[in-house]
Amino acid sequence: LLPASGRYGQPLPQAGRTAQGRHIAAESPPEPSQPPPDNPFRQRIAEVFSEDGEGNMTLDDFLDMFSVMSEMAPRDLKAYYAFKIYDFNNDDYICKLDLEKTVNKLTRKELTPEEVCLVCNKVIDEADLDNDGKLSLEDFQHMIIRAPDFLSFKLVLKKVVSLCR
Repeated sequence: LLPASGRYGQPLPQAGRTAQGRHIAAESPPEPSQPPPDNPFRQRIAEVFSEDGEGNMTLDDFLDMFSVMSEMAPRDLKAYYAFKIYDFNNDDYICKLDLEKTVNKLTRKELTPEEVCLVCNKVIDEADLDNDGKLSLEDFQHMIIRAPDFLSFKLVLKKVVSLCR
């Protein structure tokens, strides 16, 4: 829980002794050689996990998010939240506009509009089980069953982009 609270912005214990005389060692996180890449979905993740839907997370919201993102979380729970993150317009479907936003965020807008369109069409063609032009949660879950590394969606996207070129 301390690492989670530290990530939430709560201070970790300072070095010293407790009232009972026990020693507390303050650990400094290692200095990264390079700053970690910015998560392009950071704001969207906060919106999905926040109770108010605006990204204003409480500690409980943060701990829920931390739990879902853990390796121990069930795959179907991860899939559900991944679906919610990619459903930008919150209509319970991933439509072409949602996919375009997702692709642009994942590639940091490095693809041309034509390539983005091609990728989105390919995803819908492959994953839309009922041919309604959008992905339901069921469509999405079926798609990720076929892609065991779906949590690393960027890898899946790179594979789709390479197939489209």
